[in-house]
Amino acid sequence: MSRGGRRSRVRGAAAAFASKWVNPDLRRAQLSFLGAWTAEWAFTVALGIVAYRAGGAVAVGLVGLLRMVPSAVFAPLLAPIADRGRRERVLILVSLVRGVATAGAAVVVAVGGETGIVYALAVVSTIAATLYRPAHSALLPSLCRTGYELASANMVRGLLDSAATLVGPLLAAVLLQFTGVDVVFAVAAAASFAAAAVLVGLRYEAPPRPPAPSRPNLAREAADGLRAVARNRDLVLILALAAAQALTRGALTVFSVVVAIELLATGEPGVGALMTAVGVGAVLGSLGASLLVGTSRLGGWFAVGIGLWGLPIALIGVFPQQATALALLSFVGIGNALVDVAGFTLIARMAPDEVLARIFGVLESLVAVFVGIGAVVASVLVEWLGVQAALIAIGLLCPVLAALSWRRLRALDRTVGDLDQHVGLLRQVPMLNTLPLPSIEQLARALEPVAVPAGVPVFTQGEAGDRFYVIESGDADVVGDGRVVAALGPGEGFGEIALLRRTPRTATVLATSDLRLQALTCDRFLPIVLGYTPSARQAEVDMDDRLGQWQERGPREPFEEPPTS
Repeated sequence: MSRGGRRSRVRGAAAAFASKWVNPDLRRAQLSFLGAWTAEWAFTVALGIVAYRAGGAVAVGLVGLLRMVPSAVFAPLLAPIADRGRRERVLILVSLVRGVATAGAAVVVAVGGETGIVYALAVVSTIAATLYRPAHSALLPSLCRTGYELASANMVRGLLDSAATLVGPLLAAVLLQFTGVDVVFAVAAAASFAAAAVLVGLRYEAPPRPPAPSRPNLAREAADGLRAVARNRDLVLILALAAAQALTRGALTVFSVVVAIELLATGEPGVGALMTAVGVGAVLGSLGASLLVGTSRLGGWFAVGIGLWGLPIALIGVFPQQATALALLSFVGIGNALVDVAGFTLIARMAPDEVLARIFGVLESLVAVFVGIGAVVASVLVEWLGVQAALIAIGLLCPVLAALSWRRLRALDRTVGDLDQHVGLLRQVPMLNTLPLPSIEQLARALEPVAVPAGVPVFTQGEAGDRFYVIESGDADVVGDGRVVAALGPGEGFGEIALLRRTPRTATVLATSDLRLQALTCDRFLPIVLGYTPSARQAEVDMDDRLGQWQERGPREPFEEPPTS
């Protein structure tokens, strides 16, 4: 890469970070995520210690499964709630529930209560946690205007996720060194409450969505999310790879305890140290991933991230030394950063906004199931094969699947690139430029190419209007009452007056050179433009300005009807 290219990448990365702090809504959303995931990682370390004290490695695996099975059931069933209204309200409720459950676990441990009560509270907290990320992932696109801004938002969130992966276990390790598990639970509860508090002031205008059904049926609405996934083979691929990553992640919750205590003999604080190494790598990986924002290779980097989730774990089985293990686990963190930036951005770009939280709910359900399965599989393999063989067996899963998926993921990059081109074209139209990213991408997916030869009208004055057009290339004249009243070129839209005011065409649009157009049918155009207040207001202003200019403008040149064949 040239020096200028490197400077451009660095400037882009800096802009990605800065944009989050300029936009107060994105800032609040990201800080909430940091608090929520710091709480999750500290909670996970504390719960692993409680389980290991109660029953060793098998207990850690079973508790992992106990947490994840209810979450897998409830995540897709509850996710439709986040598709109905204000998604930040769902995040506030979720964070409050997690805070209360985690605080309850702190009290139970402090008074020496039943371990089973801690496990039950862990289930409640985890069910809430699995609803948090779908709602947050579905909220971010509504706070962004371009694919670049969404990618940068996911990059920053990945960095905060990485920071939480570092801070949560590190905080737990320090607290365990000087206090006890109950204090770790208490600090995690405080972080959850903070995640709720910062969202209270969030202010934004949500994009238009279908109204909630008069008789809600969560199961049927959840099934809509499953059908949306099933209809898109690229979504199926990404979710399948995410499930493999989740299985490895679940195994890591067991390996971090067993490797630290049995293989490396570093004791309970060593559990926090191993997970801290993952966090260090995740932070470094997120900083590196910031250079990828705006590139067209997110599918390829997603494959690299999946591969890095497993290969270092397998190598720990080959080189079981403490320094080596810490270094290798940092590469797992790098893989996690790449998966966060690429995976969540790709899902948000491919899925329709009206079911987006449900699709992310499907993802969280898969993650919950496979994290639980991974924890159990790892504990069983440790008992059957020993620690080192179990590390190698599970560690090879993700790299193999990533290699097999490489070509499909690179093809997906080309699909997203085409979508970006269409979004860029629509952004040149003032009334469409106000739309949030989910809405303008919905329009971009509905575009229909139209070719009009030079000298042929696109439509004529007095016709019924059924489409809105944007010029991709070429030029056209607007002819009203026999005179040329305006000239149109690339990036300009026309045809909206008849659609918005439900009148016949007010003028003829004639191609003065070969035209390449992108068209939107009335039923695609009107619900989005009129359903979002800023775009509806801008459309009204644009129509008044255009009609006023046409009325004031005198004839620029005589107009002759094109010859008929």
